[in-house]
Amino acid sequence: MTTQVDDLIAQAKEQFAQAHDAAALENAKARFLGKQGALTAMLKGLAALEPERKREEGARINQLKQQIEGLLSARRAELQQAELDRRLAAETIDVTLPGRGRGFGGIHPVIQAWQRVEAIFRSIGFDVADGPEIENDWTNFTALNNPENHPARSMQDTFYVDMNDADGLPLLLRTHTSPMQVRYARMHTPPIKVIAPGRTYRVDSDATHSPMFHQVEGLWIDEDISFADLKGVYTEFLRAFFETDDLCVRFRPSFFPFTEPSAEIDMMFTSGPNQGRWLEISGSGQVHPQVVRNFGLDPERYIGFAFGSGLERLAMLRYGVNDLRLFFEGDLRFLRQFNR
Repeated sequence: MTTQVDDLIAQAKEQFAQAHDAAALENAKARFLGKQGALTAMLKGLAALEPERKREEGARINQLKQQIEGLLSARRAELQQAELDRRLAAETIDVTLPGRGRGFGGIHPVIQAWQRVEAIFRSIGFDVADGPEIENDWTNFTALNNPENHPARSMQDTFYVDMNDADGLPLLLRTHTSPMQVRYARMHTPPIKVIAPGRTYRVDSDATHSPMFHQVEGLWIDEDISFADLKGVYTEFLRAFFETDDLCVRFRPSFFPFTEPSAEIDMMFTSGPNQGRWLEISGSGQVHPQVVRNFGLDPERYIGFAFGSGLERLAMLRYGVNDLRLFFEGDLRFLRQFNR
């Protein structure tokens, strides 16, 4: 029996050592401790022995089992350590490398233009007003002297909301920020100097138009504000915005329901890549007397001017962007150019 025990221990030690992974080790274990294993066969043989002999051999078999289980546990620990060492070697982190750091965001070029416009007009005494992007029909159109058949009221040119306000007026996504001129003027007394930057919505989409775009409207109402003031203020604004005196400004007669007389404002750089080319930059005019009445003011006493400029247009000219859609595509390669 002693020789058989020694042989089994030697065999177990050898077969466990030859097992190079957990699956092979479990197969080797079955040869000794499984239902058909050597130790199980020895235990079955005890049935034929005398009681005294059975106790002695049973004790030896139990001791043999403990020794084999010890060898099994030791080999299992060796394989687990080997696997851990392999993973540590494969997944080593070089702690001497510099950290990746946290990415930093930046300001969108249109918002940069927005902030620049605000800073310039604040410096000459204008307030900045903000208001709802869902407007009612009266504030967006009627108060601004747009007749019922104006094209901007049609479903093709305007995003209407399928509901009315508390007064029963149709609601829509504002088509310009001019409604804020109405709201601001009805809440303040002259002199009124305000700009209203913000998002606006129209059914347009191409290289120079977007269904959602940004606009800044300006309004100055007082007892003696003339078209000459409009020319002076807007010309100086353009020189400050583009940081150059090398530009010409012209006011071209036009028509807007809310101003009379009305003018398109064009500019031309006298140097640089856009030199010698007239570019439309804004709509403007002297506030229509009916609009002044809708402000709650007396048009016989108060007069003023208004203008509206696209912030994307200003940003495109300032940064040399030739496609409006680049502002809205979210391409980081494009946006990073403005945040270095």
